[in-house]
Amino acid sequence: MSKRAFYTALPVMAGYFVLGVPCGILGAHAGMSAAQMALMSALFYSGAGQYLIANMWLAGAPIASIVLSVSLVNGRQMLYAAAMARFCGGVGKRLTTLFAATITDESFGVNLARFASGEAWSVREATLVNLFSQSAWIVANVVGAALGAVLPVPTVLASFAMTSIFICLLCIQRFDRSARNGALAAAVGVCLCKLAGFAGPAILVGALVGVVAAMLTPKGEAS
Repeated sequence: MSKRAFYTALPVMAGYFVLGVPCGILGAHAGMSAAQMALMSALFYSGAGQYLIANMWLAGAPIASIVLSVSLVNGRQMLYAAAMARFCGGVGKRLTTLFAATITDESFGVNLARFASGEAWSVREATLVNLFSQSAWIVANVVGAALGAVLPVPTVLASFAMTSIFICLLCIQRFDRSARNGALAAAVGVCLCKLAGFAGPAILVGALVGVVAAMLTPKGEAS
């Protein structure tokens, strides 16, 4: 069981190591030690959220803006857990809670594909996929924090790592009118905030504007 879960998680683990090292570097530049990065990765465990915290802290954003922005970005994980609830019938509360608490974008996609394939796939195996992935993320963050503390790695390069991931995720979406309008509205919202001197809440405002624009767009054909 654990062997099959490990091989299922292996592609996610490889990706998390590549992304986790720059995240650790950013954390080090923001003043966090390797131990603090490890603790954050274990308790908070959100790639997008951890990148966001470090970037916004380095940009001098107020604490309230960081909290609101990270809460908005991480709100999607509650939807992931809710979507997985139908596969958790008859499973103990402790295992279900651990499974829900360790879901990320990538592990959600991998486990959902396994559950939907019709093959025998248990919540225990799905949780192991989550934990294997998290372990790779923690190790990568610690390595990055250690490197960031001793090597002059350009922060701007590390900070672009998460931006590039969101660009890649955007490019593989099904581009109907709502997706295009949402992406465009979010970009415009961020740019307008920055031009107006409100860099702190720019991400939060852009995300809200993008979501509202996508929801208000009538569904059309894909392009």
